[in-house]
Amino acid sequence: MVRNSISTKLGDSGETSLLYGGRVAKSSRRVKASGIGDEAVSALGMARALCNSDFIHDALLENQRLMFLANAELTTDTAHLDELREHFQTIGKEHVDDLDALLRRLENEVELPRAFIIPGASQRSAALDLARCKVRDLERAAVALFDDGLMRNEQLLVWLNRLSDCIFMMARYVDRDLPTEIVTGTRREN
Repeated sequence: MVRNSISTKLGDSGETSLLYGGRVAKSSRRVKASGIGDEAVSALGMARALCNSDFIHDALLENQRLMFLANAELTTDTAHLDELREHFQTIGKEHVDDLDALLRRLENEVELPRAFIIPGASQRSAALDLARCKVRDLERAAVALFDDGLMRNEQLLVWLNRLSDCIFMMARYVDRDLPTEIVTGTRREN
């Protein structure tokens, strides 16, 4: 006997509910952005599962949690933003400041090569680079929503931009002990 079915069958007609009211087509840009956010949080999870650094693991987990806040905002009509803020925190300047501090720490611990970095030097960095790409996808989708007045939080845009910068540096951090030739793809690891 199924006790807790996740299927409401309300989306069978191709529409879905927004948080705090309203229904939209599943093909809407708002729902597409939320789907990209889902992909990003899952990609961050894969990177976290492959991670061999407690420091990076914890940073990824924290930002996965924050990604749920970002997605909640993307799936809330701007007319209901105050209701969202009554129940949940939204991405703000303090979250951007936290990423700026993380980025400074990573930049102090990693020397970047003077050549293009080719993703795939390790499974860990490859997963991080893929997660970074998904966060960039979400950033582009969020900017489009912002430009059309469907999202108002500029700090969310800044946070997404800074998060992808941090993920880039996390990938370099996990590969920091590899030879430059492997990180730049000019030599294969044995």
